[in-house]
Amino acid sequence: MKIDVRYLPEAAEFMLSIDKAAAKKLTYNVGKVCCGIKDVDIFKKLENTNIWEFRALNNGNYYRLLSFWDTRTETLIVATHGIVKKTQKTPKKEIEKAEAIRKNYFDNN
Repeated sequence: MKIDVRYLPEAAEFMLSIDKAAAKKLTYNVGKVCCGIKDVDIFKKLENTNIWEFRALNNGNYYRLLSFWDTRTETLIVATHGIVKKTQKTPKKEIEKAEAIRKNYFDNN
């Protein structure tokens, strides 16, 4: 099954703002998920949320692209925004931001 990823404006801006090698690695991992590869090292659901994150490690930096599934279809993931992680846990405020974007997305579509 082919999966599509839609980048919301903030996610697209994040991808353009990060190091080219990191963006290439993150894009590669998104592509793997789109082809149906299931690997928690590159795409993982965050506990107790509806948020998932694409993951990439480049030069010791942890890049994350927060996203959610469009539940009206099983083949669309919506990327909300990205972060460079400094700690093991994804910051709560970033998860809350992604959840708010998700709610707005469904309220307006």
